[in-house]
Amino acid sequence: MEGLSLLHLQCHFGIDTLSWARLGARVTGADFSDAAVVLARRLAAEIGLPDARFVRSELSDLPAVLDDQFDVVYTSGGVLGWLPDIRRWAQVAAHFVRPGGRFYVADIHPIAQAFESEGVEPGQLVLRYPYWEHERPLSFPVKGSYADPTAEVHATTEHGWDHGLGEIVTALVDAGLEIRSLREYPFVHWQLDFLAQTTDRTWRLPPSVEGEMPLFFSILARKPV
Repeated sequence: MEGLSLLHLQCHFGIDTLSWARLGARVTGADFSDAAVVLARRLAAEIGLPDARFVRSELSDLPAVLDDQFDVVYTSGGVLGWLPDIRRWAQVAAHFVRPGGRFYVADIHPIAQAFESEGVEPGQLVLRYPYWEHERPLSFPVKGSYADPTAEVHATTEHGWDHGLGEIVTALVDAGLEIRSLREYPFVHWQLDFLAQTTDRTWRLPPSVEGEMPLFFSILARKPV
């Protein structure tokens, strides 16, 4: 990553963004939350990375706010479910990739999102939610945050959307990117109640489950020159 420019979409408070900066990238993080951007800037200063840039913008509005192209555009785990329109996400991502540059996304697999993830036992697979994209959001009562399940939060309800893997890939292709790799993995990096934590600190299907299914995926794409 030394010397490469990187844009991290939906960066929240910048932990992943700053990890790229520590590897030598010239980083820009973007998020819609004022509080997250303020915290990201403070963290960057505290750990000695003052050149890390963070901007506040709704994802769909970012092309009007940021006038750059990047060697790498990146989105990290757990972000796609907050988006009602995967096509606009792909268009924004592709907009910021310079010709010859790369786009990379790694996130929970859409099939894992279709199963009930709370209040079930490890190995108990209850198919409950849509796999393909849906116009109306799924709404759930808020219980803390992903960073701290015990945190007190002001919101009472959160909303989410699903997107099938084919919809994600097609949106990126339609936005002008060339898919170079699509990989699927048998683990996820955070707790889902139907999974069991393993010694490598990932969450996987327990041995009691016969069969396999993907739980995480990554896509590497390139913008043609």
